Amino acid sequence: MNRRDFIQQAPQTVAAATLISPAAPESAPARPFVHHVYFWLANPDSEADRKQLLAALETLKTVPVIRQAYIGTPASTNRDVIDRSYQVSWLLFFDSLADEEVYQKHPIHLEFVKKHSHLWKKVVVYDSVSLSTK
Repeated sequence: MNRRDFIQQAPQTVAAATLISPAAPESAPARPFVHHVYFWLANPDSEADRKQLLAALETLKTVPVIRQAYIGTPASTNRDVIDRSYQVSWLLFFDSLADEEVYQKHPIHLEFVKKHSHLWKKVVVYDSVSLSTK
């Protein structure tokens, strides 16, 4: 076979080879993970308790697997679908579910729960995983 024939047949040869021998399976890429926590304080009118929780949440931001963290309070928006009954929200972004699981077991997080759980009467968590890898 001469060079010209080889070059012309190369695309068909490569296509046939991929049909016959599939590529090695790749591990599924990690998908971004969102962890959103809402806190209802045991003493909702206590400014001191609210400030203590906010300060404690600031310490959680130092857990290395957290990609982004936001601490919030209810906005002044008012529509039927909005729940503003909580006092503090804690929104976290992780690169993957595995990173969020590391966060859950991290000593800083465990200490936070141990030292500050007396501040809240209710916690609701919404976790979601991105449908895309970006």
